[in-house]
Amino acid sequence: MLVSEFDYELPPELIAQRPAPERGASRLLHLDAASGALADLAFADLPGLVGPEDVVVINDTRVIKARLFGRKTTGGKVEIFVERIIAEREALCLAHSGHPLKTGHQLVLGDGVAAEVLGREGDLVRVRFAQDVAAVLERCGAVPLPPYIRRPAADEDEARYQTVYAAKPGAVAAPTAGLHFDEAMLARIEARGARLARLTLHVGAGTFQPVRGDVVEAHRMHRERYEIPAETLEAIAHRRVLAVGTTTLRALETHALNGRATGETDLFIYPGFRFRVVRRLLTNFHLPRSTLLMLVAAFAGLENIRRAYAHAIERRYRFYSYGDAMLIERAA
Repeated sequence: MLVSEFDYELPPELIAQRPAPERGASRLLHLDAASGALADLAFADLPGLVGPEDVVVINDTRVIKARLFGRKTTGGKVEIFVERIIAEREALCLAHSGHPLKTGHQLVLGDGVAAEVLGREGDLVRVRFAQDVAAVLERCGAVPLPPYIRRPAADEDEARYQTVYAAKPGAVAAPTAGLHFDEAMLARIEARGARLARLTLHVGAGTFQPVRGDVVEAHRMHRERYEIPAETLEAIAHRRVLAVGTTTLRALETHALNGRATGETDLFIYPGFRFRVVRRLLTNFHLPRSTLLMLVAAFAGLENIRRAYAHAIERRYRFYSYGDAMLIERAA
């Protein structure tokens, strides 16, 4: 399967640079994969589409302030993006500087925190901090907005690039389908008789990495940590599952494959994948040639997704993290 099959042209002005004025004010494109039917709705219509037969599963990961700015002690600016904290004072990071960071390079980050490059691990560098990494990020870090948002992080992003139910710190990117919900929306869903259930998957920086090469099957996914509580596993066993976001779906389908409620997943979903758990998916619109676009194509069918995205572009939907939403009903 060729990566080029998952390409499309998006007018740059449709890439949402800021969130909607209020959570829940977005639009919702509803796709029935069985019939191919499309319906233009408001996100506020979502509670009317669920009932007692549904369990709505959300990802309660919390985004950390993963971006740090500083310099090398030898001169030259450096930007560190903490992908994963692996010990109290160590982290795996993406690094940007005038010249590649090498083992032994000394850094000064944030408000003067010393750090040392311990070595490379694939695309990442291992960095040892002189202080607790989590504390440094909370004090000096910036909200890690995606690269297609062409502005610095602002005060509003600290709240809006975080779901209202975020609880467990560890993500370096938001589970963006959840950004549409406010507390009133969650209450309306429960009032309809649907059950809310939680899991945690810490979204990694790899979610923004392009698919390298021309062949889909040759791509290898990044690993992300997940944990699914027993009460969520009980809920999904007895109700129709609506996954809020691709991260939630990947965690649930990983458990269906390996039987483990906690661990790491590098599950790569593309057309041909057999879904075992999730029947309905709430998601945003995804980048061309991305693994997330391949996932929704597997869920809905590639031709359905091509038509849906063309429709969304024609109707001027807002795309990507701060954009509008899509509810996909998977064909049986």
